[in-house]
Amino acid sequence: MDKQIAESIAKSAEVILSLNEQRDTIQAICHEIVGALKNGNKILTAGHGGSAAEALHMSEELVGRFMGDRIPLPSICLVSDGPLLTCIANDYGFDALFPRQLQAHGKPGDVLVMFTTSGNGKNFVDSVNYANQNGIKTIAISGKTGGDIKDQTTHQLIVKSHETARVQEAHTLLMHIVLEAVERAFPPVN
Repeated sequence: MDKQIAESIAKSAEVILSLNEQRDTIQAICHEIVGALKNGNKILTAGHGGSAAEALHMSEELVGRFMGDRIPLPSICLVSDGPLLTCIANDYGFDALFPRQLQAHGKPGDVLVMFTTSGNGKNFVDSVNYANQNGIKTIAISGKTGGDIKDQTTHQLIVKSHETARVQEAHTLLMHIVLEAVERAFPPVN
């Protein structure tokens, strides 16, 4: 058991350290999100399963607070409304979950941030297509190979791992780095 714990910690550290190779991409993502918020646009977040929790985490930190007591910032998590999700899935199918909400809420200049360990899913592909045709910037924070949305988004960061747990651990760090950039751009009011 102790050996397995040590191996998990070592693998996680290795994946986290590999993010250093993508600092330019991380900086571009931070710039895109901060710029959208400074222009009065909103951040839309999406994900499946554990990645849905990461999407929700990011939106709540923007609207609520992260480290300091700053102004609330506009963000909508596309997985946070259970009745809406079941309505869309029942009436239009699961593949319409994100695209339909993006059509309702997304405006030119907004940013869609997709957390996905695989980068796969028709609702991601359709959301990216809609966003690209309607002036909405897209950010894919993924893992494995980047999946179906690889090279289709405004920015993509592919975590160098095929293990879901390691990818999600890196996603949490990336989200916190973005939130730190937001806090620097929107300092606490007190």
